Amino acid sequence: MNDENQQPPPQPLLSLRTVIVLLLGCLSAAAACALTVAAGGSTAEGVLAGGAGFAGAVLFFHTIIAP
Repeated sequence: MNDENQQPPPQPLLSLRTVIVLLLGCLSAAAACALTVAAGGSTAEGVLAGGAGFAGAVLFFHTIIAP
């Protein structure tokens, strides 16, 4: 085979830092949702708490995880 026909390996879609920040945000959102529902809140309240938890966690982890 010719080396001219080989393509370079594809670049990742997201950086490792981005994946970690979003993963921690999702875990925080799931915990906030579960705790809200377990405390007697409705599912809608749990989803709203999870959304707020996701936004806060992403901002927090974006700040503390070095680029």
